[in-house]
Order: sequence, then structure tokens, then C-alpha cells
Amino acid sequence: MTSTAPDAVYSLPSARGAEWWRSAVIYQIYPRSFADSNGDGIGDLPGITAHLAELSALGVDAVWLSPFMTSPQKDAGYDVADYCDVDPLFGTLADFDAMLGEAHAHGIRLIVDLVPNHSSDQHVWFQQALAASPGSPERARYLFREGKGEHGELPPNNWQSVFGGPAWTRVTEPDGTPGQWYLHLFDSSQPDFDWTNPEVQAEFRRILRFWLDRGVDGFRVDVAHGLMKKKGLPDYTPAADAGSMGGDETDVPYWGQPEVHDIYRDWHKVLAEYDGDRALCAEAWMPTVAEIAKWVRPDEMNQAFNFGYLMTEWDAAKLREVIVESLHEYHAVGAPSTWVLSNHDVIRHASRLALTADSPQGDGIGPNSPGKPDPVLGLRRARAATTLMLALPGSAYLYQGEELGLPEVIDIPDDARQDPTWFRTNHERYGRDGCRVPLPWVADAPAYGFNDSGNSWLPQPAEWKQLARDVEAADAASTLSLYTTLLAQRRARSLGTGTLEWIDGAGADTVSFRNGNVVVIANLGADPVPVPAGRVIVSSGPLQGGLIPVDTTVWVEAD
Repeated sequence: MTSTAPDAVYSLPSARGAEWWRSAVIYQIYPRSFADSNGDGIGDLPGITAHLAELSALGVDAVWLSPFMTSPQKDAGYDVADYCDVDPLFGTLADFDAMLGEAHAHGIRLIVDLVPNHSSDQHVWFQQALAASPGSPERARYLFREGKGEHGELPPNNWQSVFGGPAWTRVTEPDGTPGQWYLHLFDSSQPDFDWTNPEVQAEFRRILRFWLDRGVDGFRVDVAHGLMKKKGLPDYTPAADAGSMGGDETDVPYWGQPEVHDIYRDWHKVLAEYDGDRALCAEAWMPTVAEIAKWVRPDEMNQAFNFGYLMTEWDAAKLREVIVESLHEYHAVGAPSTWVLSNHDVIRHASRLALTADSPQGDGIGPNSPGKPDPVLGLRRARAATTLMLALPGSAYLYQGEELGLPEVIDIPDDARQDPTWFRTNHERYGRDGCRVPLPWVADAPAYGFNDSGNSWLPQPAEWKQLARDVEAADAASTLSLYTTLLAQRRARSLGTGTLEWIDGAGADTVSFRNGNVVVIANLGADPVPVPAGRVIVSSGPLQGGLIPVDTTVWVEAD
């Protein structure tokens, strides 16, 4: 095998040091679905603390904790009423401090989710805005506008919510008359902040410092591309098949405005006040890798989820293309690529990679969806995709439960669904509940060990008994065992800080490269391909003698 193309070799820049976030494997915890310590059916912070040893054994470097702050829970915590306290549903600040201390004791860093695009309508600022008059300082913290039409009865523009329906809601003024409208790119209970307001900017600097002072290692920034809106708020109609977060369209007036980068330059300075390489990670759904890379320029954020990679089809040529583009664009700004295959907003990749019909991001899948996945094919491809991803240089994010091979839960009863998308689209789009079902820990325990009571805020399918962690921990061929081996070998061989060199000779339907002394071949074709010379380190599935079967990835220690 020989290297190909002048751009065939990529290595992470070293001039800025060896910060932990450049190569870390970061595990996303969705708190309400991870582990429940008090039996109320909803996961909590003490539940997380009780299972940190398992995450240490898995081999992750850090945890990203989805929202746990005070919230009415209209959108599972992404509607924040108090940014500097813990919602009683999840525990207390003391519980948070105990969890953080225990994580650090296990050598696990902690990143918290921050939601700056919008607050809850129960936030004290929004309640003050409702009580105040048009043009007041209280309303200037949000995006209040006069309506169109003879009596202001029409919304200020035609924007639609990510969750479906109009992005504007009209308020009733304190005197009882119909009044202004406020913008909410998400649910009507999530009013958008006006980030041109210095008071909003100062408040979030305070919030950052509150959590940094407690010892957190960084922030994942929700809707990081949405804080600034185009001046004048012009009408905009997305394509009918567009993803809900804008990752496949250009010139969207509420995504990716140039001014948003000034906010993160300001935050970069705040984090620089603290020791320990504190990190900022962007959720920025932009149409190209080059656009996403703008979020990780040297004076801005440190990581940005590689959604282009996540959304790429299971196709060798397309995967090679997105990997080449990612390494080139991120390298150009001195940043690592941040690889990801699943999270709390997308169909789990053990199902997504086996869909036979399109499913735009955010729509989800349910009983009436076309092209439902083949679970056997999906798991085989998911294991191969993860084995490929974890050999790439850069950082990688894992979503809770993918290490068990959990699929998307499709058959959730209609009356059990809770995603705002389900309600705001009149049950036309299933939304994200299917990837948020509570984890199975113990096969023969109530709620599969999620808690002791058997309660669960979303129903767990019966087939998850065989995917419980205790079952998989005892099986050397399980997905959990595969992930544990991959993470151990990745760390031992420094693949996260390594160099990628493309190789040919394995076939056009493979993704084949070398990272250090490890040759990686993912077979995405229709026929088996030869195992390269050397010692097999790990394989995503059984090999066929000297052949790599279809939908299988292998790591080989090169001769």
C-alpha cells in the first residue's frame, strides 16, 4: 500500500501545546436518562456520581453534561430559568460539587451545557419584560417587535420555529390589550435573547465565571450559531426538506451571522483568566466544514462538532471526502477536528446508518416512518463507524448508550412522547424522544437498573434487557467490550494526537489510512477485502479468515 494525493498527510498542529481537548474522548450524559438515584423516574446528579467509576473503566477523558440548571422542563432543560443553580429535579449545587469532585478524582474532566440563545419564559428577566412597556430596558434584553398589519395582528416576519409553527408569539400588555411579539426560534416558552444588548453580554460573562469558579473544565454551547440575527429580521423560507438546525442551507438570517464570532472572542478571554485549558465547544450547524471551522479560530472556541461528518452517508467516497475536508479546514485554523456520530438531537447511529428513507435532522423516526432501519445491519455499521472514527486524529464525542449499541427507540406510544416537536407539528414529526430513552444498566432489575422503582420518564423497550451494561460487561464480543478496547488502544497508541496518511490498494469501497503504526481499513463495499499484513489489534466484527467482511473496520499493527 502506498500513500496517495499531495494532501495525504495530516497532523495536529503542536505550536499551541498539547491541551487536553485536542485529543480527548468526551462522553455526553443526558442527565434525565442516565441514572436515577431517588426513583422518581428521572435521572439526577447523584445518579451520575454513582456511575462515574463505570465511565472511568470505559476510558473516557471527559463528560459533557446536558442541561441540569433550574428549568420548567418544557424542552428537557434547554429552557433555563436560572443559569446559576441546579434544578431540584436533578439535585442541588452541593450535589453538583460532589459530582464534579468525584469526576476529577477519577481523572474525568467536566463540561457543562450552556444555553445562551434563549431562556425560559419563566426567567426573571422575561417576566420583567412582560410586565414592562414596549421600548423599556427590560424588553431590550429580548427580541420584542411590533407586529405587521393594520393593528399589529400579524407577526413581524415569516420565520418558523425549529420545533414547527411560527417563531413569534404575541403578548398581552399589562393593560390587557394585544401587544408586541417576541421571537422564539424554538418553543414559545423559549424567548430569544437580544445579543446586541451589552447587558445580555455582561450577564453571560457572569454566568461563565460562576461555573468556572466551581471548577468546571469548559462549556458546550447550545445553538452557538444562532445568537445573532440579521439586521432588519428579513423574511426567510427554508427548503421543505431542510434540517431543522440549518446545517444544509446558506444565508439563513438567524444562523451563522458574522457578528456572532465577537461573542466567542469575548468568552475566550474570560476562559483565559482561568488555569487548566478550559474549553469551549460549539454546536454550530453550518452548511460546510469550512464554515464550522470559523468557530475554532485561535481567538474563539476550541472545538466545534463535526456535523458534516455525522450526517455523511455510509459511503466510502463520501466519508473520505469529509475526512479530508475536515482535517484540512480545521488544521488551517490550528484546531483539532471534533468527530461525532450520535447525540441527544439525532437518530442514534445504530439506526440512522441503516435507514432506507430520508429523515431530516430533528424529524426523528416512529411507527409510521418510511424506511425503518434493519437493527442487525444498523448495529454492524455502527460498530464499524465508531471503530473508524476513534482512529482519526482529533477529539471524539460519544453519546450515552452508544457504547451498548443502543438503537433508536421507534415504538414509543403517542401518549408517552414529550418532545416539543411532536406537539408543535400536530404529531407529524416524532422528534428526539427515541434517542433519549433511559439507559439499561442491569438486566434483571427494575427499569433495567436505571433506578430501583421501575419508573421511567420514557418507556424502555423490552429488548433492552439483552443490551444492559451488566450483560455486555460479561461478553467479550459485546459492543461495550469493543468500545472499551478501542478507547484503551486509542490512548495507548496516541491516535488522537497522531498523523493520518491515506493509503491505497485496499479497494475503492474502503476507507483506508495509517495513523502512527496502526493501519485502519473500513470495508463499506459489497465484498470482503484482505486484512493487511500485521497483527490485528481490534476488529468491529468477526473476520473471515484473512478477509474483512462488509461493514467491518479493522485496526492492524503494521509490520
